[in-house]
Order: sequence, then C-alpha cells, then structure tokens
Amino acid sequence: MNILDENIGEDQRKRLQRWQIRVRQIGVDLGRKGMKDQNQVIPLLHSLKQPVLFTGDLRLYKAELVHKAYCIVCISCRPKESAYFIRRVLRHPSFNTKAKRMGTVVCVSDVGLRAWRVGKEQELILKWDKN
Repeated sequence: MNILDENIGEDQRKRLQRWQIRVRQIGVDLGRKGMKDQNQVIPLLHSLKQPVLFTGDLRLYKAELVHKAYCIVCISCRPKESAYFIRRVLRHPSFNTKAKRMGTVVCVSDVGLRAWRVGKEQELILKWDKN
C-alpha cells in the first residue's frame, strides 16, 4: 500500500492516480490531519499491511526507523516534483517490488538515493538508472 504523508500536495496525488499508481493519503483516506510523524504515523504504519510511506519530512530518514514491516521514502525535491520522484522510486531496480522495498528507509533526491536496510549497518548509496 502506497501512502502519501499529508505534506505531499493534492496535485501530486492526482498526478500519481493519473499514472495509475494507487495511493492513499494521511488525513484524506486514513489517519487524520495533523498526525505527528514519529509519535503517530509510525504506529499507523505498524497497523497496516506492508505500507510504503512517501513523505517530504527528511527527519524520518533515520537508521533507527528501519523496520521489516514497512518502508519510508523521504523525498528531497521541490513539492511539484514529488509525484515524479515517487514514480522513479517505484520503478528503480532496487525498489521495484514490494519485497525489495520492505525493511528500508530511503532518502530520494535528483542526485540519487540513499538507504538504510534491515540487517545492514552501512548506508547504501544508489544512483538513478539512465532511463
């Protein structure tokens, strides 16, 4: 289940839906507006089946938030580019299946991706494909 934090704009949610990427959004489809990330959103992730949270909150890019039951993707870009980067992450060879995404906390930018994975002590540095 792809979940957008409430800091991802409605225009970006609609763009993802036009691209036939199914998403639910905090404060719209689940949870409530104003949920605090670590205190309330993380427990919400634990209550869902294999969720992937896409957020603009870079404070969630922490190795200690890695958990096998979910994935957190922190997007470092202009707000109007969020949907584009979400689609790129979902198509990236290292994250293009649910099994590959679970147990990771990822930081995404136009330069590439950084990730913490369950069972790994070092941060992974990944590049975007040429596609």
